[in-house]
Amino acid sequence: MSVLDALRIAIRAIISNRLRSALTLLGLIIGVSSVIALIAVGQGTQKGITEQIQGLGLNLIFVEPSVDAAAGGGGGGALNVLSYGDSQAILANNDPEITDVAAHLQGNGQAIAGTNDVAAEVVFTWSNYAGVVDVEVANGVFIAPAHDDQAQLVAVLGADMADALFDESDPIGQEMRISFFSGQVTIPFTVIGVMAHVGQDGANVVNRQVFVGATGLANRFRQFFYTPDGDIRVTGIAIQTVDNADTERIKAQVEELLLLRHGDAEPRFTVESQDELLEAAGDVARTLSILLGSVAGISLLVGGIGVMNIMLVSVTERTREIGIRRAVGATARDIILQFVTEALALSVIGGVAGIAIGVGVSLLVDGQSFGEEQLTTVIQAWSIFAAFGVAAGIGFLSGIYPAWRATVIDPIAALRNE
Repeated sequence: MSVLDALRIAIRAIISNRLRSALTLLGLIIGVSSVIALIAVGQGTQKGITEQIQGLGLNLIFVEPSVDAAAGGGGGGALNVLSYGDSQAILANNDPEITDVAAHLQGNGQAIAGTNDVAAEVVFTWSNYAGVVDVEVANGVFIAPAHDDQAQLVAVLGADMADALFDESDPIGQEMRISFFSGQVTIPFTVIGVMAHVGQDGANVVNRQVFVGATGLANRFRQFFYTPDGDIRVTGIAIQTVDNADTERIKAQVEELLLLRHGDAEPRFTVESQDELLEAAGDVARTLSILLGSVAGISLLVGGIGVMNIMLVSVTERTREIGIRRAVGATARDIILQFVTEALALSVIGGVAGIAIGVGVSLLVDGQSFGEEQLTTVIQAWSIFAAFGVAAGIGFLSGIYPAWRATVIDPIAALRNE
């Protein structure tokens, strides 16, 4: 029996049992498409996190409250760890490899303009923030030194936030409000700028942020923003360095300075370079990809078990046919070829359909918003080849045992089978 004859017989057997074949194919299709789609989600997440960190700028070192401090352990929470004075002290240290330092306080609120009401991530900061962190204003201006000195209540909107609040109108010069503490406090701001839109891949979080002058707000609500020592609380400090700076030396120096300023024996903050954040984010995203791929791989394995099950049933149902083929001269090799080809045909059809669906789903959900997050997918060629290869391999292995079972059937007993 030639391979072509075996393929023709396999296709005829698949068509003759349409419902059973369709259900078997469904398991393989779900498995293959899940592998491709979930790995695409994992890789997209990794790319998004990486570009978000890179989108902040170049040559940066970040100082933030440690996990324990942010949770309130040992020091009253994140708001009691760092201050605006810390950022100025780092700058005043006159390290030749540090070009500028910017502090910010990050929180959540409701941005309101007219009848539009949008949840917003609010960044309270100062005029030098734009020079340290890579931000680009498309319309108007960013917070300027004059706004800091005069403690003005001004706001710069992310591109998506501007569209959500002001629709098609120009927001520059218009008033908006931000509500904090579940609506207990509502503050009016004058919009002075709109950020450039960041593409859907990468640091698109800036599109939904609102940047406001920290000094103006802090002076009006001293009880919330000022420390007992009269300094403004912050939740992060960004340090910009020269190219090829000795980041380990700078990190050690910053840690020593802050420990001295706060009188702590152990740091309640972390000092990490941009490269370290990228590496950590990459590790997390890779772990996510492996986890998602493993879950999808299990469904693919289940689909393969379904193929083996259906082939065993097929051997049992076609015992008399096997006996007739053996009686007219078919060899054990011919019988094995027949059933292995049928199992492979099922797996290849399911694999091709699964690839089409997996790629289609990945493209469909790319850029779609789920809640407040935008999902990014990156289709990997290796995931397509791997999923198809595993499906074909499972099909081959699933056909071997049923085919062997078919060859050991006694031809005389098979002919007597009804």
